[in-house]
Amino acid sequence: MIKIKNIILIASCITIVACNQKDADFKDPLLANGDSTVKAGDDFFNYVNGAWFKSHPIPSTERGNGIFRTIQDTINAQVKNICEKSAKETNAKKGSNEQKIGDFYASGMDTVAIEKEGLKPLSANLQRIDQIRDEASLISTIAYLHTIGASPAFSFYVGQDDKNSSKYAVFFSQGGLGMGNRDYYFNTDKETVNIRNEYSKHLDAMSLLMGNDASTSKKNSATIMKFETELAKSSRKLEALRDPVKNYNKMSVAQFKASTPNINWQNVLQELGVAKADTVIIGQPEFYVALNKMVKSYPIEDWKAYLKWDLLNSYANYLPSAIDKQNFYFYSTVMGGVTKQKPRWKRVVEQTNGFLGELIGQVYVSEYLPKGSKEKLLEIGNNIRDVYALHIKNLDWMSETTKKKALVKLSKITMKVGYPDKWKDMSTLNISRESYCGNVLEANKWKYQFMINKFGKPVDRTEWYMFPQTYNAYYSSSNNEIVVPACNILVPGFEGRMPDDAILYGIIGGSTFGHEITHGFDDQGSQYDENGNLKNWWTPEDLAKFKIKTKLIVKQFNKFEPLPGKFVNGDATQGENIADLGGVVMGLEAFKKSPQYQKNEEIGGLTPTQRYFVGYSYAWMVQVKKEALANQIMVDVHAPAQYRVNGPLANVPEFHKAFGIKAGSKMYQPDSLRVVIW
Repeated sequence: MIKIKNIILIASCITIVACNQKDADFKDPLLANGDSTVKAGDDFFNYVNGAWFKSHPIPSTERGNGIFRTIQDTINAQVKNICEKSAKETNAKKGSNEQKIGDFYASGMDTVAIEKEGLKPLSANLQRIDQIRDEASLISTIAYLHTIGASPAFSFYVGQDDKNSSKYAVFFSQGGLGMGNRDYYFNTDKETVNIRNEYSKHLDAMSLLMGNDASTSKKNSATIMKFETELAKSSRKLEALRDPVKNYNKMSVAQFKASTPNINWQNVLQELGVAKADTVIIGQPEFYVALNKMVKSYPIEDWKAYLKWDLLNSYANYLPSAIDKQNFYFYSTVMGGVTKQKPRWKRVVEQTNGFLGELIGQVYVSEYLPKGSKEKLLEIGNNIRDVYALHIKNLDWMSETTKKKALVKLSKITMKVGYPDKWKDMSTLNISRESYCGNVLEANKWKYQFMINKFGKPVDRTEWYMFPQTYNAYYSSSNNEIVVPACNILVPGFEGRMPDDAILYGIIGGSTFGHEITHGFDDQGSQYDENGNLKNWWTPEDLAKFKIKTKLIVKQFNKFEPLPGKFVNGDATQGENIADLGGVVMGLEAFKKSPQYQKNEEIGGLTPTQRYFVGYSYAWMVQVKKEALANQIMVDVHAPAQYRVNGPLANVPEFHKAFGIKAGSKMYQPDSLRVVIW
């Protein structure tokens, strides 16, 4: 199980050159971005970032804007250079990284060929759906579609067994919803009802684009909507999916078959490529009971309409313009507020990076990674771990018995930084310039086969689930590791100079290493031991105290109202909120050991402590459109950026002292209500 931060927003991969922070021509972004009309104690997020938001409206091509967008643009420009350089080498050796990158990118930019092909790259798969005649061929086709990048009816993957992290297991969980989250099918607020109505229109439009007549398209739209709504009824809510124990239901294949007799799971496993599996882990058994009934209750023709829709939806971005634009309209405009598509090259660069990032990453590390990146990242990460250990030892609510086990887990956290020591072998992936959608199909097949090949083999704990050019980080509960890719090393606005430690520890220390380490001790991660196994290591008394504390942070975040009538889901976001609080506290403690803090010198009129908190807020300088914000509230386990700053800081005594936060200020939190966990 991997926990991944949504956006970390801290990097711009440009060569480091140490400079004097007091250079006359240097405009400190921490000072330039602040809004003096906002009081620090009322809304620290906008106090630090408000002026930037006012001068940088969200582009029509984006869901949001902020540091993450600035950094992604930098990375995209670098990846574009790699793609274009490779594409020019038309005589590159077949099978080489350069040939695959160049041909994939070139095929994506060849809109004439894409329009000419139409749906031809999917024709064989559409024909297979048309040839479904009975329940046996239906089930077999559903399983097959999972092997080529579609995901109808349910979710499936091979991953580490939560209770035995040294072995790979077969997982089945809920899925198959075109709108992603069950609540889109049932919520009655005006915005969600509108999205649901637009979704029906979208289904109708996509059916027409597949070549169906108006009457058939209307019928298909109604059928798919009814079908997905029934799946949604048996799907768990976002917050319910956070309980690793309740979502771990291991059973034999025979037991699974007995609970869902209309589905021949042995045949499904055969088609999926894991025929030797004798046990499976079912995330939500009630979902499969409902699916079992639907196999009988829905006519084969209705299933065909749904499966064709799922396949088209999976590949819409890589098909002719009319399909691509309709897909963009619903998923980006209706659900995200984005009114204009990005330029073609940006989309193709991001798509090439998404599918061939492992190959691009090798070039990226060689040509764009600042020297010393790994060393600096490890230095900060180890400093954070050291202060974390001190905090655990000094906790007043935890017994010595549990402390010892927590310290063992902390000491065994693996830190992967920069880039992998071993790259994935993609030699079997076949890419050409002939068909963009065909290349995506091949890439999806390779990705699936790579996953399936793990089954029955020893777990590879060296594997990375991100590319070095990915502006993000994650914690893996099953591996008890944190992974911080290379491009998280620098801070935007400080290009050509090394940021001071207040900034480095606020951003890289607090919102990256501190945050990710805390995921090992949040409401989910705390249920896994030092070896990555779902196993209780707490005394009953300590666990009860911990749950009281997590309930307090849930209560705090439930009060935040990003949009009128729409509140943050404190239960669903509690893991990230706990990690944010732990991160900002540990980053500060590590910073206190730095020369900058101990000298107590001001920079830009800010004390070291003030500068640390301003730097932390700068890391989350993100604004999004209201449609995207509404979507995030419903489907994301991360709270909106504003509350990832104001929420945790309101619990930190040093923040109140640094900015003179008193009773009466909106962010003031009395001692009795402050949450202190780690």
